Amino acid sequence: MPVTGGTGTLGAAVARHLAAGHGVRHLLLVSRRGMAATGAEELCAELGQAGVSVSVAACDVADRAQVAALLEQVPAEHPLTAVVHTAGVLDDATVACLNREKIDAVVGAKVDGALHLHELTAGMDLSAFVLFSSAAGVLGSPGQGNYAAANAALDALAHQRRAAGLPALSLAWGLWEEASGMTGHLDAGDRHRITRSGLHPLTTPDALALLDTALVTGRPALLPADLRPTHPAPPLLEHLAPARTSPRTAHTGTSAGAGQDVSLADRLATLTPEQQHDTLFTVVRTQIATVLGHQTPEAVPADSAFRDLGFDSLTAVELRNRLSRATGLRLPATLAFDHPTATALTRHLLTRLLPDDAATAPPEQSLFAEIGRLEAVLSSVASPLPGAQGLGEEARSRLASRLRSLAQVLGGEEAPRPDLGEATDEEMFALIDQETGSP
Repeated sequence: MPVTGGTGTLGAAVARHLAAGHGVRHLLLVSRRGMAATGAEELCAELGQAGVSVSVAACDVADRAQVAALLEQVPAEHPLTAVVHTAGVLDDATVACLNREKIDAVVGAKVDGALHLHELTAGMDLSAFVLFSSAAGVLGSPGQGNYAAANAALDALAHQRRAAGLPALSLAWGLWEEASGMTGHLDAGDRHRITRSGLHPLTTPDALALLDTALVTGRPALLPADLRPTHPAPPLLEHLAPARTSPRTAHTGTSAGAGQDVSLADRLATLTPEQQHDTLFTVVRTQIATVLGHQTPEAVPADSAFRDLGFDSLTAVELRNRLSRATGLRLPATLAFDHPTATALTRHLLTRLLPDDAATAPPEQSLFAEIGRLEAVLSSVASPLPGAQGLGEEARSRLASRLRSLAQVLGGEEAPRPDLGEATDEEMFALIDQETGSP
């Protein structure tokens, strides 16, 4: 019985389970590095002591010729009886950054490997053909469009095989608690984001118990996972089970528990300007706290830049999505970068939710909103994202001088005039406009 990815975390767990729980005595563990893979020797020794005959082969299952050569080496006295395909590769990127190389890397290990095994075992008397898919193919996963597509293809292959009367089972696994080669890079924030989506990690014993259950259901594709829908639940999960709410639900901008469908804008319209700001500020900080994994909104500083709080592109998009649901507004994906603090974001959303009030707002409110946008621009050019153009030293110096002049005007001081001998054309025309009072 070949197990692809057999020396990896999941493959090794499956190999041990097949030996201990299913009485399998001949295993062919396949990986790209073969015996050079970390832990391969120890795994072979462990299985050998349990009375299992183990062969480890180095094979890239994305290469059809290598798979064909591998199957030809299977001894006649121990013919192939089942296949378990756990191999997989991650190469995460947002859709805008996906390229052929990133797609091929993921599809090769998952889809090409499965197709090669499917085609090259045609005519063999297999009792099982198990594919390790992922919940990403069913529920989606931010930054993993290539991975989601590859796993959806595995599910489709299982249905195709079953329709042709062949054994097939594709398992769209949720996250396993035990770190593997594909999940070892996840930090606490990544795991918290996954859990917040409603997918809780599976312990290895629980996962293997689900594998046993899946094998006897007779279904071609299943999603084994610990699902606990949250608020708001992903669209595909919201009708699966009642969502678990928390005290913070009352601050999300919805009418949960109120018995009425009142929009956030309608609620704000009944409040004083100060109450409007405080209410929306609570909504904003609650969503930020949820995205970052804080227990209370108070843990979010009012004027700290989102970059400094740990936001990245994925958490910025999640915040946008949550605020879109809470406010009913169509918001850009760059929302957190355009308005980079909780205070600036609150002011911006107020102008969107209450545009009439914004038009008659005190001058200082409009000025603060403009300063918030200026802060976002300065932050983006002072600390540019990878690949973006930053400011040169000369431009920084001129900009800093201009900002100091503006600050002096705000403080009631007369702004220093530029040295006409070193002034640029722009500064000369600006001085003329100032002196003549005409644009």
